[in-house]
Amino acid sequence: MGFAPSAMQITSPAFAPLGRIPKKHTGEGDDVSPALAWSGVPPDTKAFALVCHDPDAPLVTPRGYGFVHWVLYNIPGSIAQLAEAEMAYTSGANSLGKPRYNGPLPPEGHGVHHYYFWLLALNADIELPPGLSMTDLFAATEPSVLGMNRLVGTYARPS
Repeated sequence: MGFAPSAMQITSPAFAPLGRIPKKHTGEGDDVSPALAWSGVPPDTKAFALVCHDPDAPLVTPRGYGFVHWVLYNIPGSIAQLAEAEMAYTSGANSLGKPRYNGPLPPEGHGVHHYYFWLLALNADIELPPGLSMTDLFAATEPSVLGMNRLVGTYARPS
């Protein structure tokens, strides 16, 4: 299928689509991941992978653009939600090189940033090693993607 949005839906009780991400889930707060849930999963889904990416961050590197806040994978296909402050499953490396969620913290005065929580439904239960970057995860999972979609939240630091 490749990387194209599908009918799958991803939601959070913490914020509405295009809504402000609560401070609790940012680098200015407790820095814990928001709870997430999904529905409309494609038939034959065996596993999920999740990435939180800020394309508004003013960073360009050989490995991509923006800032990666979270990479999580090896999530079984029977799972339909992640708890707040989720610590289960396999963590990849965020843009700080850390194997954990790192909440929004755009530069002061930089305005509103958009945070894309991308969920990928996979047709194979691939056991991927810990520490993959977002681009490594995408390369490893692309042949197995059945569907994907995103929830976008926003955050701006007070001026």
